[in-house]
Amino acid sequence: MSGYCDYAPGHPLHGPYHDTEYGFPQRDEAVLFERLILEINQAGLSWETMLRKREGFHHAYHGFDVDKVASYGDKDRERLLNDAGIIRNRLKVDAAIYNAQVIQQLRAPHGSFAQWLDANILDEHGKRRDKAGWIRLFKKTFRFTGGEITNEFLMSLGYLPGAHREDCPAYQRILKLRPPLDPAWRRKV
Repeated sequence: MSGYCDYAPGHPLHGPYHDTEYGFPQRDEAVLFERLILEINQAGLSWETMLRKREGFHHAYHGFDVDKVASYGDKDRERLLNDAGIIRNRLKVDAAIYNAQVIQQLRAPHGSFAQWLDANILDEHGKRRDKAGWIRLFKKTFRFTGGEITNEFLMSLGYLPGAHREDCPAYQRILKLRPPLDPAWRRKV
């Protein structure tokens, strides 16, 4: 993603996202859920489209409140499929609702979506989970989470490396926050 570090700074949409969000660790469930929804909806489109429609998604999905989205029924599905402020794709809308329900179910054994992510940093052999392992886990757990979506979601939150070049000022700020990709991540959680 080193190219992003070249063209994003100074761009009206990409700049703020690059400088303050992309690759930065997050714990808030609504922020994590937003990122998952946006990454799923970006499939086949540009990230700039997602940034332009971000406010529309925020409004349409009730501020990315997992419990509200998990309770959506047929009326909400139709509302979303008719909302020009978002991506109107039935598979992506259904995935958002299903994935919200999965996140609810992850709370009992893990406490939160963030804690579930943390609990899965290490694989069943106690080794740091690689990209392929994360992709398998996401495909088994969520809907509409193929390789690129899972990779971008995890990079955007600091669980996988590659969001920024090492000489990027944003990368240096991220390291100070001890992101999950930092080998010392357990000291912080």
